[in-house]
Amino acid sequence: VFNFMSQKYSLVTGASSGIGLEIAKYLARLGNNLILTARRESVIKNLTKNLIDKYNIKADYIPVDLSETGAPKKIYDFCEEKKYSVDTIVNNAGYGISSPFHSSEMEEEEKCIRVMTISVISLTKLLIPNMINEGYGRIMIMSSVAAFAPPSEIQSMYGPTKTFANRISDAININYNKEGIFSTAICPGYTITNFHTASGVQDEMDRVPNFLKKTAKRIAVESVEAMYDKKDIYVPTKTWKIIAFLINNVPRFIFKFLTNIIAPGRFKK
Repeated sequence: VFNFMSQKYSLVTGASSGIGLEIAKYLARLGNNLILTARRESVIKNLTKNLIDKYNIKADYIPVDLSETGAPKKIYDFCEEKKYSVDTIVNNAGYGISSPFHSSEMEEEEKCIRVMTISVISLTKLLIPNMINEGYGRIMIMSSVAAFAPPSEIQSMYGPTKTFANRISDAININYNKEGIFSTAICPGYTITNFHTASGVQDEMDRVPNFLKKTAKRIAVESVEAMYDKKDIYVPTKTWKIIAFLINNVPRFIFKFLTNIIAPGRFKK
């Protein structure tokens, strides 16, 4: 059941571009009030205004960098001060490291972990007590098909953090389904966004066949619907459902061989 014109709010992290932007648009189209977060204040400020004008919803924004310690608490305090009751959390913010694992700074690895895992845990811990009191909550955690695959040579920590994201979602469901709270781990494949350029792997993305690359809008729509349908884990598009099945069922050496043919650069050995 969609949350049409509710006085509750949906919180979307990483809402300035890509999948997060399209999720914000789709939630607004469905009548959800929004709290948008991202690093770029000018972008989310304009987005917030546009969504209010177009869909006649309530919306607000807070510029934060989730790689900084204390950022989730800053978001929580903002909601408390404004008396926004959050019944939906979309944990979409991402972080990529372009340099190899052995040469990246430890500070970069810590920032990656804060954005991809710690912020998810922190926001959930801070906001879930109100969901328990209300007997309703929806949580989306943007994971990836990479959660199922062997870690790659590029962005070595990406896959492991996504595997952990799936487990966080499982833990929320085991503990809080009985309270009316459901978490969905979304596991898309290659999606056309600016993330690959920002994280230094656009060359590898360019070599991926077009039939494997899906639009952010399509992923967003399927993701929101899966969240409201209480899916524990969801792989958007039929193409990537098949690939996820193969990843989970074929021997690793065959998977690596096929990946090097279809998407060269992920595994060099």
